[in-house]
Order: sequence, then structure tokens, then C-alpha cells
Amino acid sequence: MNIAHYVERGHRLLPNKIALIFEEKSFTYKQLDELAGRVANGLKGLGIKKGDRVALFLPNIPEFVISYLGILKIGAVAVSINVMLKTAEVSYILNDCAAKVIITTESQSEQISEADLPELEHIFIAEGKANKGTTLAQLIANASPESPALDMERHAPACILYTSGTTGFPKGATLSHGNIISNVYAANRCYRITNSDHLLLYLPLFHCFGQNAILNSGLSACATIILYRRFEIEKVLQGISDHRITMFFGVPTVFIKLLNIDTSNYNLESVRYYFSAAAPMPVEIAQKWHEKYGFFIHEGYGLTETSPFATYNNDLKYKLGSIGTPIDNVEIKIVDSDGHPVQLGELGEIVIQGPNVMLGYWNRPFETLEVIKNSWFHTGDIGRIDEDGFFYIVDRLKDMINLSGFKVYPTEVENIIYQHPAVAEVAVYGIADTIKGEIVKAEVVLKATHTITEEQIVEFCHERMAVYKVPRTIKFVDSLPKNSTGKILKRVLREKELAVTSR
Repeated sequence: MNIAHYVERGHRLLPNKIALIFEEKSFTYKQLDELAGRVANGLKGLGIKKGDRVALFLPNIPEFVISYLGILKIGAVAVSINVMLKTAEVSYILNDCAAKVIITTESQSEQISEADLPELEHIFIAEGKANKGTTLAQLIANASPESPALDMERHAPACILYTSGTTGFPKGATLSHGNIISNVYAANRCYRITNSDHLLLYLPLFHCFGQNAILNSGLSACATIILYRRFEIEKVLQGISDHRITMFFGVPTVFIKLLNIDTSNYNLESVRYYFSAAAPMPVEIAQKWHEKYGFFIHEGYGLTETSPFATYNNDLKYKLGSIGTPIDNVEIKIVDSDGHPVQLGELGEIVIQGPNVMLGYWNRPFETLEVIKNSWFHTGDIGRIDEDGFFYIVDRLKDMINLSGFKVYPTEVENIIYQHPAVAEVAVYGIADTIKGEIVKAEVVLKATHTITEEQIVEFCHERMAVYKVPRTIKFVDSLPKNSTGKILKRVLREKELAVTSR
């Protein structure tokens, strides 16, 4: 097996079908496969072989897709690096995985310090001038387009995606060909992608959501993928109409933004399917979306370590607020702190077992053993299961607030605050308190033209939740810190709070 077999099948069966559209460029399945073949042969010419690591430090451009597929064709391991990282962070990752090659852009190459990278042999520039290394175009100029993908073992590593590093140094989640292919199969069973679908892809390709749940799933169905560098709301909305997008993938903050603007000037009628993942979807947002557009936002749950797909909510029976049921061949249960299953409806940690669970963290056996116990991956997420087998995510274990012994889950409080018509976005987290241990704080972004006081929000909360859950402090802000996929970074909020209180 090999993930790159998908593009080869498209080349063989539908050679003239458009596989990828980016700005003014388009690539058929034949062209995409042949360009990937050139990259594969160019890398082989450098002595890169099966198992060697090749890093991709690239934004959403076609060269990411072409290089990624070329790396996989020869059995090398594609290492994805977040384009927002700086020199020290990039050096750490490249040294951690001992990458021999990095493919990047002129602007990103400024973050590559060659003196600190003893294992790195080659730098290739895919966009812009080659102030360092040489151009990707030169690598592939005289390379043959024919390079059939190697047949790889199910457990052979295919990709390393580094976690966000919310605690300590980032860890490289190592996914095998079997991990990703099984996940793509399950995703397509849920999405029901066909070769007539047009998939919108603005989520970063260096992230597991964009790379596996959209790109690889789309290629496996011989669909057309419309690629954007990033999420720019006007461009994306216009692109839906221009390219007759049928499948829209996003994160909750994107759906919130779309709900808070007037979209009547754009034609969204081609979209038949909406999907959200990477963070819990507030129930109020899902309800408003259905009321406004008549579509459910199907929700998936998973982590980089699970390739990422683990649950899906769900065509057979859609349940508002649920992350759904396990995907094919995956088992999930809720356990207590000792690893024992809890009673139906009780809260506990979500643990996952199946072909989607990573091989482990690259070169980190002890950290791997901390999260994979008896073949069950411990997610660090708190959830529950109902009588129909549907799962609900409550919060991250580390985000739980302990207030005088009472457990407060921020997502639960956020879902209430989102019901207020003046609120655009909200983040709830715990701050230290000498008496209670922690108290609840909320940072709120208001909708344009709306005004409200802290007292009004507190009163709104008092009417709808237990008194101990009501935020003691409310701060109005213009924006909330987010990562590359749009997920709100509560870690950053807590760090800012700690910096202020420790002065």
C-alpha cells in the first residue's frame, strides 16, 4: 500500500480530470502524478531512500501537494512544519527528525539556520528566489515523470506531524501508510465524496485536518480540490460560487465568522455538505447555522495522533451537540483516572483504539507509553456517552477548572454565553485564586454594533447555570488568539494572565 496510489489511480482512470485548482492554475490527475513523479526521481537522484525524512516548510501552494506525493512515492517520510514557526522552532524539528532535505519558499527560508542543522543536506525553494539552496524547479527539470509508488508495509511510517507543543517541546506524531489509508476510507464513507465533488481547502496542509481529512480524502475519490493559501472570507465566499464548491470544511471559528456577516451577495447554493472539526462546535452556532442555511454542520472528532478522524456525527441519526459515533474499525470508550470504564452518562477521559492510532511519537518511546496504554490512546479530552452510543466532548482535561472542589468545564460555560445575541466569540478559562484555587474568567468578542456590560453577561449566566460556573471576571477584547486552523489558544490566555499576576 501507499498513499500516493490515489493520485496514480486518478491518472490511470481519469487522466484529464482536474485534480487541483490554485489561483489561476489547474492540474489534471495526469499532470499532478507526473509532477510528483519528477519530485520522486529528483529526490532519488540525491540518494534519498525509503525511510529518510524530507521536510515540507510550505504554505498552501501546489508545490506542497506535488512534493508530498513525490516523497511518499519513494517511501520517504514527509515531515510537515507549521509555516508560523520561527528559526529555533524549525531547527528543533529538523534536528529531531534528522531531515536530510527541506522544501520551502524564499520567505520561509529565512527561518532556516543551516549552521544549526548538521543532518540537513539540501534546501529547495518552491516559490521565490533561491537565496539558500536551489530551486525545486531545478531539481525536477530533467527528472523522469514516471515513478510508480513503492508498495509499503501497513506499519511503515509515511508522515510526521508535530503537535502544537502546548506543554514542553513539540512531539512528532508518526503516522503510517495504514493509519492514513484506513482513515481516508472511513472519512469517505462518512463524507460520501464522489469524483464530481469540488472540495474547498483553505485549512493548512501542514495540519492533519487539511492534509488527510480533505486532501487525501479528495484524491482518493478523484474529486477536484480548490486550494487557497489561507482563509480570506471574501475570497473564499466568491470562490464557492466561481468553482461551484460542493463540500465546505471548516473549524468552529470560521462558521462563527460566516454567521456574523451578510452572505446574501454570494451564491452558496452549490454547497451540499458542511463539516467542522479541530475544536468543539458550540451548540448555539450549529443551531443558528441550520436555521439560516437549512444544513446541519456534520462534526468530526479526532487528533493528530488519530490521523485525525475518530468519530462522526452522522447521517443515520444526527444529534445536535454530539461528536457522533466511532468511525469504521475504531473503538472508543470513556474511562476514569484508573482507566476503568465509567457508567453511561458519566464524565471521563476519551480513549481510542483502532487502525487510525499513530505509531507513536518520533524518537520518544517514553512519551508514547504515557499516551498509548494497552493499545488504547489516551486523548486528554473529557467526554461522555449516551444511551444511543453517541459521544459528547466536554473539554480538555487540562482546561478543566477546579473551583473549591467543583469541576467547571469551560466549553459548557461557553455554550451558554454563545446564546447571548451580542456575543461573537468567547473563551472561558481558569485563573488562580488564593481562596478557591481557581475562578472562572471569560474573554468576550462582541458582534459589530453591539454593546453590553459585564454585569449583563453575568446576569445572563446566573439565569442559565449553577452559580459556581458563572464567570467571576469578564474581559471584552477585539480578538482571541488562534492557531493556524482557527482553534482558540486558551494556553496563550492563561500565560498572559500569569504574566500579569506575577508582576
